[in-house]
Amino acid sequence: MNDVSPSRLAAFLVEAKRRTYAGLDDDATIAVPLLPGSKQLEHRTGDMLYRDIYFGMGFFVGQEIVQVGTRVIWSMSYAGGVSPGIGDREALLAIYAFLRKALLAVEEVRPFRGPLQLAEGDFRYINNARGDLAEFHGEEEIHRAGSSVYALRYQGGLIR
Repeated sequence: MNDVSPSRLAAFLVEAKRRTYAGLDDDATIAVPLLPGSKQLEHRTGDMLYRDIYFGMGFFVGQEIVQVGTRVIWSMSYAGGVSPGIGDREALLAIYAFLRKALLAVEEVRPFRGPLQLAEGDFRYINNARGDLAEFHGEEEIHRAGSSVYALRYQGGLIR
């Protein structure tokens, strides 16, 4: 993995995720994304760059990378969104606000998405993660008042 230890990469991922979408929503979006029509969020510390590029809102697809110098060392792809029957903007915003709370609770032991579980009011977040930083996959769900309102699948790992 070049000269980046797994613990340094995990700590950087947690920091970057908290300083982009989880902490700032789309306010972390850079002005001119690499791909027209996408949202692109970035965080840099020293020689390490985190970049998250995604398309969509109700249903979205994206990819996160960590780059050291000019070399990409880690990546995660993801796709998901709110349940198709949810068209109310306020409901959508409430779901994504809760999702960001879950994502802010990301941990270095699993720096992919949020914690294994989080509950607040009517909302419950569940993350079924398998693997480790080197190679992983998982699904996350949000339930509101017992009904599924959001789902996402993700996978990734170290670039070899």
